[in-house]
Amino acid sequence: MPLFTPDGRYIVVRGRLWRAANPNLPEEERQRLVQALMDARRAVNAARAEENSEAEDAVHQAVDAAKNALGERGPVWWTDGAPDLNRKMVWNTPYADWYDTEDQRG
Repeated sequence: MPLFTPDGRYIVVRGRLWRAANPNLPEEERQRLVQALMDARRAVNAARAEENSEAEDAVHQAVDAAKNALGERGPVWWTDGAPDLNRKMVWNTPYADWYDTEDQRG
């Protein structure tokens, strides 16, 4: 289970913040989008194995579309005006003090 920030906006992986999926998505839609993301990622690997750069470009677009629909990319899904800290190192963000108290699983 990933380490989520207290507000649920990010997961922490090796000290880096990654935007979490929008928790307000209906479960059925979230599952559909996650399945589409996994299918697209498998297609990326297949295109790479075939050394088909055209197909790889197309399926990268499918990955991006799924991640945008999930809220992991694109406009933020929260509405309080807080900045997007995606891909920032957690100790360089307002989450630093909180992270210092965690068990560093991320």
